[in-house]
Amino acid sequence: MNKRASGEIGGDDVCKTVCVHRSAVDAVKECMVGDGTLRELAELFKVLSDHTRIRILHALLHAELCVCDLVDVLDMNQSAVSHQLRVLRTAKVVKYRKEGRNVFYSLDDDHIFSLLRDGMDHVRE
Repeated sequence: MNKRASGEIGGDDVCKTVCVHRSAVDAVKECMVGDGTLRELAELFKVLSDHTRIRILHALLHAELCVCDLVDVLDMNQSAVSHQLRVLRTAKVVKYRKEGRNVFYSLDDDHIFSLLRDGMDHVRE
């Protein structure tokens, strides 16, 4: 008799029998947010998944920097940095302010700081 016919499925990393823990499932369903919110979260993580953008954000963890400063810190050309900053700004991950002819960038809010800090703590474990 094969595993499916006997009610057993999968390997060591899945349940051996099909069962549903109704109280746990119902409790989780009550807590689930809408698909729209989850899509926005997935988009945020897509924005954060680029190595260059993470480098920019890591620099901005330490200080507000103008575009010229970021170009120097990252050893990249201005158009590449500006492109990545546009992506981050559109995703509301960074904000900017103008001072004379310079444009200074910083993290948009404490949530972004926390995301980066927690992510770095996780990968360092």
